Amino acid sequence: MVAERTPPRRRLSAAQRREQILAAAQEVFARHGYHGSSLDEIAHASGTSKALIYEHFESKRELHETLLTEHAGELFDRFAANAARGASGEERLRSGVDAFFGWVQERPDAWRALFRDAADPELSPMIDRLQAQAAQAIAALMPPGAPDADPLQVEMFGQLTSGACQALANWWGEHPEVPREVLVERVLAFCWTGMERLQGAAPAA
Repeated sequence: MVAERTPPRRRLSAAQRREQILAAAQEVFARHGYHGSSLDEIAHASGTSKALIYEHFESKRELHETLLTEHAGELFDRFAANAARGASGEERLRSGVDAFFGWVQERPDAWRALFRDAADPELSPMIDRLQAQAAQAIAALMPPGAPDADPLQVEMFGQLTSGACQALANWWGEHPEVPREVLVERVLAFCWTGMERLQGAAPAA
């Protein structure tokens, strides 16, 4: 009887190996946070070695920042694409907020990896930049040339709305039974009056 041959293992390309490391890092960072995670653990989770990780990333910090940048880019792209579909400011805000919570719902590990360590002083510069981008994306929903829209007030509105969405997303992790559409409606009820006032419009009855 001829022994069956074990099929040769498929060799991954450098790009595929990099994605494998990032996927494992996302899982580890989401579970343990930045400081609670080690490259040894990430190497084990990815089926690679720490030496191989260093071929792709100079440090744990660079690996973490790469992961956050990719997550944030995906989230902002989805937010912008959905917000662009609305005809009115309220429709754009609703679509954008729904896209945000949809991403959180589909990618819970990515969300935890993205904002779990938001208060960490070592990581705060990176997180602050991402949060500023989120606030700018929300402020951009203001109609061009909106009357009496003070740029500083618009910026403050973006910060408030962004912070409210992030806080509610973290709360949602402890209350997964709450439907996504309920979260969207609560954000709109909380934020839209403020946007209407910035546009010089009377609040809806």
